[in-house]
Amino acid sequence: MDKSLIEKVSRILYSCGAISFGHFTLTSGAYSPYYIDMRLIPSYPDQFNELCGFYVELIKSKVKEFNRVAGVPTAGIPYAVMVAHKLRKPFLYVREALKHHGRGRIIEGIIKPGDKVLVVDDIATTGGSILKAVESLRMSGGSVSDSVVLIDREQGASELLIREGVRLHSVATITEIAKALYDLGLLEKEKLELIVKYIEAGGFIKDR
Repeated sequence: MDKSLIEKVSRILYSCGAISFGHFTLTSGAYSPYYIDMRLIPSYPDQFNELCGFYVELIKSKVKEFNRVAGVPTAGIPYAVMVAHKLRKPFLYVREALKHHGRGRIIEGIIKPGDKVLVVDDIATTGGSILKAVESLRMSGGSVSDSVVLIDREQGASELLIREGVRLHSVATITEIAKALYDLGLLEKEKLELIVKYIEAGGFIKDR
């Protein structure tokens, strides 16, 4: 990936307070030396627009054919909406669970048999959330072969998805972002080394 692009993404995350380094406990109970909160970015319209533009550039260079854009709940939905708007593609999203009122849908929006759907999320970790969305879209008649995220945490998502026939494209990896922040003087060498070690260990460094 273009080094200048990685630097721009890294600066935006840092300036918006969307990336933090330290000691964090994830929802799984596992320890992480960093935390990314992409829900903060839409509160900064200019930066949000710029990041979504990076999605669009990646999609135009990597994804050949699709006619709908699907968002993954919940943090991925604002990005998917903006990307769909920029590309002038119909938007839909996959609910986390089947709705038990109204029309009782798992897919909100229009999907037709044979539609080629591009899945958009904010971050990929293990790939479980994206895969769940892919399965729901396929059960609803859609065809999914590509997914796009801003950041790949490099914890197995790409490998999981490719086994299910879905390519994962990311604007940047966490390793690239951490190295860029270090080069910019915004991240200490000790923290960079810890993140690299964390990734190499598959995201399973024991809590200290």
